[in-house]
Amino acid sequence: MDRALEMQVFCTVVDKGSFIAATEPLAMSKAAVSRYVNALEARLGVRLLHRTTRRLSLTEEGRIFYQQARDVLALMDAAEGAAASGSEEPAGVLRINAPLSFGIEHLAPLWAGFMHAHPKIELDISLNDRVVDLVEEGFDVAVRIARMEDSSLVGRRLASTRMRLCAAPAYLARHAPLARPADLLAHKVIAYSHFASRNEWTFTGPQGDVTVQTQPAVRCNNGDTCRAIGLSGGGILLQPSFMLFEDIRRGDLVEILPGYRAVELGIYAVYPSRKHLPPKVRALINYLVECFADVRWDD
Repeated sequence: MDRALEMQVFCTVVDKGSFIAATEPLAMSKAAVSRYVNALEARLGVRLLHRTTRRLSLTEEGRIFYQQARDVLALMDAAEGAAASGSEEPAGVLRINAPLSFGIEHLAPLWAGFMHAHPKIELDISLNDRVVDLVEEGFDVAVRIARMEDSSLVGRRLASTRMRLCAAPAYLARHAPLARPADLLAHKVIAYSHFASRNEWTFTGPQGDVTVQTQPAVRCNNGDTCRAIGLSGGGILLQPSFMLFEDIRRGDLVEILPGYRAVELGIYAVYPSRKHLPPKVRALINYLVECFADVRWDD
């Protein structure tokens, strides 16, 4: 079988959440989709997916392979696009959308270098935390921090970030210690309004996955505000490592329940289509991949 097609089929199944849902974007029957995934697992000699009657989930080997397969497919697209575009110089207006906190802290310092490398590109940058419709709102590229579930968009993985459960030492000194995720119910929780799971926080511990329906003392649609409340001793927060790693390193925040790991998210540059990728978009994707190649947020 075609190894690239095996990877594409596997990634689409993961993105869509089921074999049946993957049939439409792949234009294949369910039997064909299953055949490609089974052949891939047989060739690799590992199980990539846990299959039940209700849902699919990635094995640890499957999670690693999925991330790397995504990168391989993106590189193939980039190589084909580069060959098709020849020596065309990137130019024109490039509309970019990114999350507010990540855009300010980690993207803003990069734009001058990109502008210097590509003087004919005019940047139009929009920062907000809602999920924009790239096609409807006219964006060329968006940076998203999430599990990539919408395979109608193409994503190039830039990095990953783990959600960290933290509080300030002053808060922890005034409140009862936590031994397990269920203890969060007795604490003040600082909730981020844009979490896909809302107030349900899931952790993976020694006995498997544990989900807690938290009861927030405060909700906010901005991660920096959640962080500021946490730093001032206002409660327990769950925010990404790219935002908290310096606070943890300095001791301004303390990680809670280190034996229970929260979800790991991918940081992606997404764009509407692989076909005929404009040189300006390709230039930005390659630049961001290089800039985030060696991040150390989770060390």
